[in-house]
Amino acid sequence: MHLEHTSFIVNGVSLHVVQAGPADGPLVVLLHGFPEFWFEWRDYFAPLAQAGFRVAAPDQRGYNLSSKPQGAAAYHLDNLAADIFALADALGRKTFRVVGHDWGSAVAWWMASKNPSRLERLVTIDAPHPAVWMSAVRNDPVQRRKSWYVQALRIPWLPEFMIRLGGYSGLTRALTSAARKDAFTPEILAQYKTAWQQPGALTAMINWYRAVTAADLATPPPKSLPMPTLILWGDEDIYVGPKLAEACADLCASARVVHYPCAGHWLPHDEREAVTAELLQFLP
Repeated sequence: MHLEHTSFIVNGVSLHVVQAGPADGPLVVLLHGFPEFWFEWRDYFAPLAQAGFRVAAPDQRGYNLSSKPQGAAAYHLDNLAADIFALADALGRKTFRVVGHDWGSAVAWWMASKNPSRLERLVTIDAPHPAVWMSAVRNDPVQRRKSWYVQALRIPWLPEFMIRLGGYSGLTRALTSAARKDAFTPEILAQYKTAWQQPGALTAMINWYRAVTAADLATPPPKSLPMPTLILWGDEDIYVGPKLAEACADLCASARVVHYPCAGHWLPHDEREAVTAELLQFLP
């Protein structure tokens, strides 16, 4: 599978984007989460492209080879969503499909709230709408315990110092401790570490958390998100409780929730074949 690496200037930043598939195929944008980058979707390019889709997976702002603007305010969800809409514009598409995991899901949910007419279909994996998540963090003791790390990451400079001091082992453990044993091999982790070591990347990645905790986020009214929506959830997720999947489905006019009782937060890696099958069934 030939992967095309390109950079686009959109919304005031440069986004490194990896593409595959027929140029005239329906556009599917794949949005990675923390602490990943476009490489999260490496096993999804071929099946989606072979199904006729034009696939685009950006390094979102702050990550890997994309721009890393300074200051937490640059990572407000409005900016993150605007990046992807502008990327679709640069690719010549008014409407498109979006698939997100973790923070990529948060951006996808925010895009659905901000400009729903542009999203033909929405797939979110193991992350709720940001407003639903922040409400649960504030009001649900169980979710507050699961999200303890969010408060730790808000502290200026110290998280970056500790992560570097540990040789990025904290980020490595976040990936390997709750994933299938072969999901993150030493060779794969070496590529992640290279991305984390890009100048300015670590602070930029953490600034996503600093921005969201400082934001005032509005929850959409029930049944207000019009696009067909697929919500995939690993019920063993140590970061977000599974009941938030149904809370998000309530925001949608048409949503289907698929639970994976034995999978955790890294669902795109742990259940790659099952997730691929769901995407190939839902996206056309």
